[in-house]
Amino acid sequence: MRDNKLYANLKKCVFCAPEIPVLGCYVSKSGVRADPEKVSSICSWPTPKNPTDLRQWLGLANYLHKYTKTYAGSIQPLSSLLKKDATWLWRPEHQAVFEAVKKSLASAPVLVLPDDSKPLYVVCDASDSQSVVSSCNLMMRAVNES
Repeated sequence: MRDNKLYANLKKCVFCAPEIPVLGCYVSKSGVRADPEKVSSICSWPTPKNPTDLRQWLGLANYLHKYTKTYAGSIQPLSSLLKKDATWLWRPEHQAVFEAVKKSLASAPVLVLPDDSKPLYVVCDASDSQSVVSSCNLMMRAVNES
């Protein structure tokens, strides 16, 4: 590090910790998990009253989207409220999506490193709505899955 003029600040270093915060996530030997404070903020967020509120909530939720299956497709009804010519009208289906995303993030799994001895699967998902939304994930079956 010194060759590249990089120096560690001992006050900011964490040694021998079972888990450390890194870029809004917690990293341990078992994997990476979402920051509980961020998840709590998302889950306690009140129903958006206008596009600005929704944009703020989606900004925070997007940061943790990697912990949620089918995130891109599921938020499509909310994203449609933010289109340039869209009229703001919060409907029951928007509330249902809002609550479903909050619930999904509240039960976010720990992301683990892949085991080279097990097969990997590519899982793709696409929205069938007018706007094209797709995602692709590289996954591995958990030990308890068949």
